[in-house]
Amino acid sequence: MTRIIEVVPHSNEWASMFETEAELIKRALGDNCLAVYHIGSTSVPDLAAKPVIDILTVVKSILQVDKANAAMEQLGYECKGEFGMLFRRFFQKGGDKRTYNVHVYEESNSEIERYLKFRDWMIAHPDDREAYGDLKKALAQKFPHDILGYCMGKDEFVASIDSKMGFDGVRVVQALTDREWQTVTQLRQKYFFDKVPIADPYTWTFKHAEHVHLVLYKGSKIVGYAHIQLWPEHRSALRIIVIDEPHQGNGIGSAF
Repeated sequence: MTRIIEVVPHSNEWASMFETEAELIKRALGDNCLAVYHIGSTSVPDLAAKPVIDILTVVKSILQVDKANAAMEQLGYECKGEFGMLFRRFFQKGGDKRTYNVHVYEESNSEIERYLKFRDWMIAHPDDREAYGDLKKALAQKFPHDILGYCMGKDEFVASIDSKMGFDGVRVVQALTDREWQTVTQLRQKYFFDKVPIADPYTWTFKHAEHVHLVLYKGSKIVGYAHIQLWPEHRSALRIIVIDEPHQGNGIGSAF
C-alpha cells in the first residue's frame, strides 16, 4: 500500500504523544542519550502538519546507537540506518500508517541547531508559519503519493528560513534536490571541465549506485562539493573535491 500524504490541522494531542514516546526512547538508548526534542511541524502550535511526530535525539556517540537497535525494535521501530542523511541514525514507527520519525545525531552535529532554530522561528513568526502551512497543503494535493516530490517542494522555502534565522552551520548532505544538482553541475563544470575546455562527460555518474555526490552547506548556501566513487571491499576513491572560491581560505575545506 502506498502511503497517502495528508496535511491536517494542528492537534493538541501531538505534544503529549511526543512526551510519552520521548521517555521510551531515552530508556532504549540508555546513557548514550543526552536530550530528546520535539521538532518538525507537529511541534509548532497552529501549524498544519502531516500527523507524524518528528523526534530529534542527541547522543554522545552516533556509532553506539546501532547497539540499541534491538531496544528500538521492541518499541515498534524500524531501524533505517543513515537513510540518505549522513551522520544520522533514523527510525520509523507505524509502517504505512506512520506515527513517529526519530532522527538521531551526535551532539556536535550542526543539524541539531538547524532543526531547533527552524522550530522556534515558526513558533515566533506567524506570517511564515501560515505561509509554510499553505505550502504544505498545496504540496500534499500535488504529490499525494510522492514523498520525495513533497519534500523537494519545500526546499526553497526552508532554505529561505535558514537564511532569515541566521543559521550558519556547516553540514554535508548527499545531493538530492534540484537546487543541489544544479549547483553540483555548475561547480564541476567551472572548476574542472571549463579548464580543458569540454562539457562534463561524467554526468552519468549522477544516477549511478557506485558514485556518491556530496554538497557542503554553510548556512543556507552551498559552498562545496565532493564526488566519491565506491569500490569493492569497503574502499572508495575521492574523484573531486572543491570549495567555491568566495569561501576558500577560511577552514571550510578542512572541515569538509
